[in-house]
Amino acid sequence: MPLNITITDYGVGNLYSIRRSLEACGANVRVVGDMSELRDAECIVFPGVGAFDKTMEKLLPYREVICDRLRSGIPALGICIGMQILYEGSDEGHSPGLGFFKGRVKKLEREMIPHMGWNQVASEDIMMDGITDKNFYFVHSYYGHPCDDFIIKGTTEYEGKPFPSFFRDSNTYGTQFHPEKSSASGRRFLQNFIRFAEEQL
Repeated sequence: MPLNITITDYGVGNLYSIRRSLEACGANVRVVGDMSELRDAECIVFPGVGAFDKTMEKLLPYREVICDRLRSGIPALGICIGMQILYEGSDEGHSPGLGFFKGRVKKLEREMIPHMGWNQVASEDIMMDGITDKNFYFVHSYYGHPCDDFIIKGTTEYEGKPFPSFFRDSNTYGTQFHPEKSSASGRRFLQNFIRFAEEQL
């Protein structure tokens, strides 16, 4: 039976791309704008391209509900801003984040900002199984900086300096890169996530 994935629609871009990618990988996908529906979700994806405070507007009233679901072990994936809002806060805005990942989102200190384009993700996590080319697509100016390094599952070098780009705590994954925009490597990553999520149910 196909995995049922709930995509959170909190007013940011890129919903169509991630929905289409997950459906192409065999999942049943629904998009919800009412965050209270996450109480019954089988698997959650936090997508997006957007700003931290704007993204948190619809999520903040349900922060405890969402974190309780994530702490219970429900499989989840946060992508780009959808990963950043899993942290406690961000240098980009003033709103608190969900706080599931302990730490803060920091500004990427590089000459060329935003960081846009293809870069390697150095990782041996199971999400990378079968991926020979670990180049993924990035577009961002901020990155997750956890309190504990144990949740860092991958790093990326940009302008000669590494930054954390891939995270996991419990069954919740977070990527700074966009698997839905990363061609064959991204498709395999999403297939691996779906298989992982199915194994948790």
